[in-house]
Amino acid sequence: MKITTSVLCATLLFASHVSNAADVASANWPAWRGPFANGTAPESSPPLEWSETKNVKWKVKIPGKGTASPVVWGDKVFILTAIAPEKKTEPKPETAAAVSSPATNSVATNAPAGGPGGGGNRRRGGGGGFGRGEKPTEMHEFIVLCLDRKTGKTLWQKTAKQEIPHENHHQDHGFASASPVTDGQVVLAYFGSRGLHCYDMDGNLKWSKDFGDMITRASFGEGASPALHGNTVIVNWDDETDNDFIVALDKHTGKELWKNPRKEGTGWSTPFIVEHGGQKQIIVNATQARGYDFATGKELWSCDGIGSNPVASPVVAGDTVYLMSGHREPNLKAITLGRTGDLTGTDAIRWSHNKSTPYVPSPVLVGDALYFIQGNTGKLSSFNAKTGQPNYEAQQIEGIFGVYASLVTAKDRIYVMGREGKCAVLKHGLQIEILATNKLDDRTDASIAIVGNELLIRGKENLYCIAEK
Repeated sequence: MKITTSVLCATLLFASHVSNAADVASANWPAWRGPFANGTAPESSPPLEWSETKNVKWKVKIPGKGTASPVVWGDKVFILTAIAPEKKTEPKPETAAAVSSPATNSVATNAPAGGPGGGGNRRRGGGGGFGRGEKPTEMHEFIVLCLDRKTGKTLWQKTAKQEIPHENHHQDHGFASASPVTDGQVVLAYFGSRGLHCYDMDGNLKWSKDFGDMITRASFGEGASPALHGNTVIVNWDDETDNDFIVALDKHTGKELWKNPRKEGTGWSTPFIVEHGGQKQIIVNATQARGYDFATGKELWSCDGIGSNPVASPVVAGDTVYLMSGHREPNLKAITLGRTGDLTGTDAIRWSHNKSTPYVPSPVLVGDALYFIQGNTGKLSSFNAKTGQPNYEAQQIEGIFGVYASLVTAKDRIYVMGREGKCAVLKHGLQIEILATNKLDDRTDASIAIVGNELLIRGKENLYCIAEK
C-alpha cells in the first residue's frame, strides 16, 4: 500500500517538526488512530498470527480500568487508566436480577464503550440509562503510565488527578477512554472532566487545564480524544448543557489560542485535522458535521443529517471526507472538501448510504476501498470510496460478533478486533477472505496500535505486545 499525497499530508500534521515524515509514521503510533489519524500503518508488517502462547513479546497487567488505546513514540508506550478502590459489598438479590434481565442486556450490548446508549433530549442533569451504574462515591486516581516498549516495564507513573467523579459511565466503559497524544516532545493526557494534562517525555508535569464537568447523555461517559498538530492542541467539548465548544491551546503552556461555541448533544468523536488546498482545517463528526479553520477556529462548512450519536472518527481520501454514524439513523456521507457554508442537500455530498454503518468502530480506507462495521456487530462492509458502490455489504466475519475497537490496516490486511479477544485478519479485496483468526484470553474493547512490526493490544486487564518471534 503506497503512501499517497493526502496520507503524507496527514503525517506531516502529526510530525511537522521532523524532516522525514514517513520514518516518523513507521516508527511511532503517536495518537488515537495512529500517525495518519485513520488507522493505517502502510510501512508496517505486524504478525498475521498470535495467541497467548505464540508471538507475545510481552504481556503486562495494567492497574485500574480504561479503554484508551496505547500510543507510542520510539521505545516509550503511553497509556491512561483510572483506579478506584475495590468494592467489597455483595450486590442485593434484586439488583443482580435486574442486571441479568434480557431487556437490559439487549440495550447495553448495543451501547458503545465510552459512547452513547439510550437517546434523550439535551438536559442539564446526568440522567439515567440502560447500562449506567450509580454515581461513584469513591475517590478515583487518574493515571498516566509510560512503559518500555522493549520489555513492558513501567518507566514512570503519574497521577494526573484525584477526585470523586461527578457522574458515572456505561458499564462497558470507564473513566479513561480518551487516548493520549504525543509528538516526541510532550505527552498530552486527557481525562475529560478531570482535565487535560501535559507532561514532558520523562513524566514531568508542564501544565494542566480544567474545562469543568461534562454532563453526558444518560451518564454514558466521555470518550473523545484530543488532536495535536505542531504547537496546537485541539479539544472538542460536546455535552448535554448549552456550553459546548471547540478550543485550541498552546501545547507548551496550555494558553488558549481560540475558542468557538458549538450547539450539539454529547459527542464522542475525536477531531480530525487535515490540510486541503493549502488550508488546514479541523473536521468534527456530529449530528451536524462541521469544518473549522485551524488557525482561527472560524467555521468553514457544515452538513446536517449525519445521524444521532456519531462516534466514528472521519477518514479522508484526496478531496473527500467520509463521515458516519450507526445509532438509530444509520448514515454515511462522502463530502467534498474545499466547499464553504451549509452543504446539506448540495452537490458537495458526492454520495451517501443509510444502512450498515458503524456505531462505535471507526472505518478504514485501503486504496479505493472503504471498510466499516455494521453497528457494533461482526458484520463488515466494503464500498468503493469514489463511487459509493458496495464491493460487499454487512457480511458476517466468522467468529467475530461484538466489536467496539476501530478497524486498523497494515500490509494490505485489515485487522478486526472483537470484544471477546478474537481478532480476524482479512485480506484487502473485493470479497471477504480471512487470513487468520487469533484469540487472547482477555476481553478487548480498545483499538489496536501498530508500530514497526508490532501490535499493541489493550485488554480489560492486560496490555500485550505482539511481535514475530
